Amino acid sequence: MSKIKIGLVGLGRLGMTHATNIATNIPEMDLVAICSLNQDELTTAQALLNVKETYLDYQEMLASPNLDAIVIVSPSGFHCQQIQLALEAGLHVFCEKPIGLSLSEIDQTLALSEKHPEQKLMIGFMRRFDDSYQYAKELVAAGELGELTVIRCYGIDPSSGMESFVKFAADSNSGGIFADMAIHDIDLIRWFSQQEVSRVWALGKNAAYPELDQVNELETGTAMMQLTDQTMALLVTGRNAAHGYHVETEIIGTKGMLRIGAAPEKNLVTLFNEHGVVRPTSQNFPERFGQAFVSEMKAFATCILDDLPTPVSARDGLQATKIATACQTSFETNSIVEIDRSN
Repeated sequence: MSKIKIGLVGLGRLGMTHATNIATNIPEMDLVAICSLNQDELTTAQALLNVKETYLDYQEMLASPNLDAIVIVSPSGFHCQQIQLALEAGLHVFCEKPIGLSLSEIDQTLALSEKHPEQKLMIGFMRRFDDSYQYAKELVAAGELGELTVIRCYGIDPSSGMESFVKFAADSNSGGIFADMAIHDIDLIRWFSQQEVSRVWALGKNAAYPELDQVNELETGTAMMQLTDQTMALLVTGRNAAHGYHVETEIIGTKGMLRIGAAPEKNLVTLFNEHGVVRPTSQNFPERFGQAFVSEMKAFATCILDDLPTPVSARDGLQATKIATACQTSFETNSIVEIDRSN
């Protein structure tokens, strides 16, 4: 094929990020079709991106004869079903994290994917494709830090999005803060360490928005993890960073340590004025990880065109969700949770 013909479902903020990248930044791809339950989203995206086909029904889009692959950016609870339908339609699939919210549904999805080995299934963990994270990965793999002992991760959304999230949480199921947000850091912990997580202990607190207690959601969650080789991992995930979008990773080993994004700097500008010395910070994920989203989709295109294994597999998605689920269970039961590593 000269270009991979793409159908995309889900036109929220992340969906529009992927749609725009596919239409304008990925020369190997052609955005042929888009799908949303919201007609206004379809109309806006079609006008902006010059998309030929629009659909209010996902299965109608799958029936189009003009598609090679599907990009899924819908709410998490739909992911497994939509992956399965796309595989059964003979299409390659890119699905945003998490692969699903139900472990049994994910197992079914993996089983179906294994029956279609000629079709690519890639899960969207974009931080792996960020230049800084890839450089850090090379250093760790080369042994520059020695044997890893501790991995610490922060992933905190800006407080500007809290009120809209409170409204969303009242009507929808995000899967909980660990599956919805911390799953990125969980994936990084597995990626950097090349180990699985054996047990977790998670805590949480709602301070600025105690009404989240009523919908079993968290404003801030933390987890301590023990990996199979006794490496320790700590994560802090939250929705209420006053200064902007804060993503930070620290890796400590026997020979040294490194930090990625210790301050969420927007650029190299420093402002000196009556407020002191001020450094602007990233305010949202499309700004901080804009390049990573493009590189991630280019990697998916390369897997299809060159028939290569996907760099983030469905099994990576399963393991990350399994760990996130264990963290949620640990928080709800106030106990250490052992993780089943049988598959």
